[in-house]
Amino acid sequence: MTHVFSEEPALPHPALIEADWADRYAVISPERAMPAIRAAHWALGQSPVWVRGLLDIRNRVVAPFGLKAAETKPGEAGFVGAFAIVSERDDQVVLGFDDKHLDFRIVIEVASAGPAGSKVSVTTLVNRHNTFGRLYILAVTPFHRLIVRTTLGRLAGRPVVSR
Repeated sequence: MTHVFSEEPALPHPALIEADWADRYAVISPERAMPAIRAAHWALGQSPVWVRGLLDIRNRVVAPFGLKAAETKPGEAGFVGAFAIVSERDDQVVLGFDDKHLDFRIVIEVASAGPAGSKVSVTTLVNRHNTFGRLYILAVTPFHRLIVRTTLGRLAGRPVVSR
């Protein structure tokens, strides 16, 4: 079983200074010197069927409240899965968008793990704007944790790509 571990996120975070909620998970991938964009595509680019089902339910529940739909957009320039690319460096990709109830960012960072490969970390940052944003995060957090752990865990067992 892949070991995805939790880490303490640092707040304030430069990707979303106003964030008032955050979590961070990490895993060791066997690929050395992995670019962050490749890690992002592997972890978030193609969601499992059950995740797409949850997003469909989420979209139907929040539509009456005027919230943006979380739509998967595979292959579209400027996106990783359903998430817009906010910024990109070789060691870090920031994804996310702003909505009326909250703003969020997903920060994928890659660092050397020595001979073990690369440490890939995913930090989720949220700035909740109102009571609905706080209730929304409360409701989705258990699903969010399961999704992040599952998608990040896919990096540990993937084939090594040589440079």
